[in-house]
Amino acid sequence: MKIIIAGAGEVGSHLAKILSNDYHDITVIDPDEHRLKQIDSYLDILTVTGSATSLEVLRDANIQKSDLFIAVAHHEDTNITAAILGKKFGAKKTIARIDNQEYLLPQWKPHFTELGIDYLIYPEKIAAREVLGFLHQTGTTEFFDFSGGKLSLYVIKLDEDATILDKSLAEIMEGKSMEYRAVAIKRNEDTIIPKGHDTFQIGDHVYVVSTKAGFNDLMRFSGKKNMDIKNIMILGGSRIGKRTAQELEKKYNVKLVEIDNNKCHLLADILEKTLIINGDGRDTELLMEEGLPEMDAFIAVTGNSETNILSCLLAKELGVSKTIAEVENMEYINLAEHIGVDSIINKKITAAGRISRFTQAAKVSMIKCLTGTEAEVLEFVARQNSKIIQNPLKDMKFPKDAIVGGVIRGNSSFIAQGDTHIHPNDRVVVFALPSALQKLEKFFS
Repeated sequence: MKIIIAGAGEVGSHLAKILSNDYHDITVIDPDEHRLKQIDSYLDILTVTGSATSLEVLRDANIQKSDLFIAVAHHEDTNITAAILGKKFGAKKTIARIDNQEYLLPQWKPHFTELGIDYLIYPEKIAAREVLGFLHQTGTTEFFDFSGGKLSLYVIKLDEDATILDKSLAEIMEGKSMEYRAVAIKRNEDTIIPKGHDTFQIGDHVYVVSTKAGFNDLMRFSGKKNMDIKNIMILGGSRIGKRTAQELEKKYNVKLVEIDNNKCHLLADILEKTLIINGDGRDTELLMEEGLPEMDAFIAVTGNSETNILSCLLAKELGVSKTIAEVENMEYINLAEHIGVDSIINKKITAAGRISRFTQAAKVSMIKCLTGTEAEVLEFVARQNSKIIQNPLKDMKFPKDAIVGGVIRGNSSFIAQGDTHIHPNDRVVVFALPSALQKLEKFFS
């Protein structure tokens, strides 16, 4: 697939990286030549210097032959204009990054479609939703629903309270109903697709697909429990902080700490029940005075990854049960997980998951790019003539670097086993390493 990405910032460069791993033909447009040289130094892609709103630049990028045009520059108006021009000049599908919640309202979608924009993406809103999910499932480090919650993915860090430590997957599942399934283990820097003999170790991040019925058992075996959340402190009045506070203040007691005085006044006009505190979140005395030790959850979403990580560690030290940090520096994600931050959010990863499903030949209704690993969880829709429906899973010679976690059939869901036979229109949840993505296309397309 020929893909053009307008914008070589955080989201654009990350998209270029993951999509080039899938052997797509990638071109990146950006007016900053230095940024393009940085990307060009480690990726096998084409780069074009200039504005994506320039007709000449779009022609230089071969816009007329592109299958997908993704506008993710820093400015919303640039992205909208570029996507409109991209479609007019031949791009088959266009995506534009926005930062205006109003544009996502259902009544405006037909207007953007008429203009030539197929899909709008708001990374900060997606990230805010992730925060809400983490607070809903406080015993997990990451959480994601498929098909409205018929199946869910949970990521659980094993500590000394886990009853499954040093036990194999076969031992744990012996004699038990299959209501959940471990689809991967992240151990240090490695991601393992577990087999029956693989054992669980302290510090492992275990990726589990579960039905609703399996959740309580899953929590018990992992030594985790959901906590009641009442009091929440948010550090940073960023777009994510603002969006998160808007949702949380409907149900919880929320305090938001922001260093910029002007931004505090703007937030006070928008947030009706949130207490806005003008102060430096790096000031330990301030956080103590504002009741950080009494908080049930602490969410750090400033523009600085180091500040977010360190403030979460302080909160954890003071007894806060749930800490969430926005970490945009990719090199810090594993570090943050290992030193005690409960949950990590990253706008680049969340946006990439939403966009990358448009690059699949098979019908994919959802992709979740996972934090701290290059692995992905995909929800495929089995087609009438696809290979996946021909035999039971045990006879499919499925890629070793991928595993079917569960199946959603109509209004029911179940965990996949060896004798499971996939039917047409089933939604199939698959955990896959990057090396398996092209192989999976052959089973579902």
